[in-house]
Amino acid sequence: MNTRKVRTCFVIEFTDDQYQHAKSYVEDMKRHPNRVFWRGKKGKSDDELIIEQITHRILSGFYHDDPWSAGRYIIRMESGLSAQ
Repeated sequence: MNTRKVRTCFVIEFTDDQYQHAKSYVEDMKRHPNRVFWRGKKGKSDDELIIEQITHRILSGFYHDDPWSAGRYIIRMESGLSAQ
């Protein structure tokens, strides 16, 4: 299978409720150090982990019930043709 790698940057906005939910999730994950959640996250701060969790949930559709409402949270996206 041929794949391509690109770097994409999203500018998002989120609510205090979304932040608190993600913070609780990260705190819960700290009690389970062997979960898949931790792959690639070594050395990241709590704030980085919280923002990553919010972004993951926005892009995965957890915060909306129709495919077009993600635009409510994604303000801008920039992409490059190649990534390192």
